[in-house]
Amino acid sequence: MAGGTTVVSCGNGVPCLEQELADLGITLGDEFAEAQKEMNIAPIAEGLLSEGSQRIIWASKELGYNMERMPKFIDPVRCQKCGQCSLGCANNAKWTALDYLEEAVKNGAHVVYNTTVGRVLVENGKAKGIRGVGPQGQLEILADVVVLAAGGLGTPVILQQSGIKEAGRGLFIDLLVNTYGIIEGLNLLHEPAMALVDHEFHKSQGFILSPYMNSPRAVRFMEKGAQGMALPTHSLVGIMTKIADEPAGRVYPDGTISKPVTERDWERLRAGSSIAKEILTKMGADSKSIIVSNPQGAHPGGTAAIGSVVDRDLQTKVENLFVCDASVLPTAPGMPPILTIVALAKRLRKTLAP
Repeated sequence: MAGGTTVVSCGNGVPCLEQELADLGITLGDEFAEAQKEMNIAPIAEGLLSEGSQRIIWASKELGYNMERMPKFIDPVRCQKCGQCSLGCANNAKWTALDYLEEAVKNGAHVVYNTTVGRVLVENGKAKGIRGVGPQGQLEILADVVVLAAGGLGTPVILQQSGIKEAGRGLFIDLLVNTYGIIEGLNLLHEPAMALVDHEFHKSQGFILSPYMNSPRAVRFMEKGAQGMALPTHSLVGIMTKIADEPAGRVYPDGTISKPVTERDWERLRAGSSIAKEILTKMGADSKSIIVSNPQGAHPGGTAAIGSVVDRDLQTKVENLFVCDASVLPTAPGMPPILTIVALAKRLRKTLAP
């Protein structure tokens, strides 16, 4: 949809993979600064924190952990603390890529909706446009330059259908589990999702911790079956463990996906959830009430990685065919990637229109 997953994100604005990209010859200092200013990124306002998150800060500090306010692209004046960031924002409190799309339209861009891109048209090793299906049937749109941004799952399908067979390998999804505990009188219902973050284990053990709770019982059923569905929403606190998982997955030309959870992934998930249990117990949760969800994924990427499918200018082996989305990330960030993707897009803009 227009705006992509920024519309249904948690609104987190943190830089990631800075060193990994620098090692590939990509420095994004200016682009990060520009994006942070445009997106109005700042640590979440203290007034938006629920009592549940305030207790998480206290318990973490008591245990020697460092839970901080998450940098957000959320306007604290407009935010109504509904807790539904991942379903979109009815109050327009959250920055989304629609801001850039609207700016492009004002400057003459033409947006085509309800159209699925199937492949890139390639002639003599050069991109010439795209072929897809729209409301009136098949169509072709010719262009001197094509930039794919269909995401970590969509882009590799288009690339493979366009003759770039090496695309689709190396899928990561930033695996996560949610650790839940029942604490009478506390929940995370009335604050932006992932209001806090603990980064201290990211470099050494490959995971971050952040408050998170899936409030719909149906979603918790998908997470942990009847046990998850039975948890009392208004007396429930959750802490997410999100890891940098191994790029062991694959997206196939027909769009099917394979994504195993490796033993190293399990080790990181267990290490993070163990600390989450400590914090919840310190907060007052009965240890017998604490459960850990099944693994889930949040940020699919790596399927057109820099150095294997695209070069450091984000160009494929097909001249004038570029990619700019999470699929180009060289390794799993284990952190929210939106700010880094925006910075990469700004760098690509300078490449295409210096």
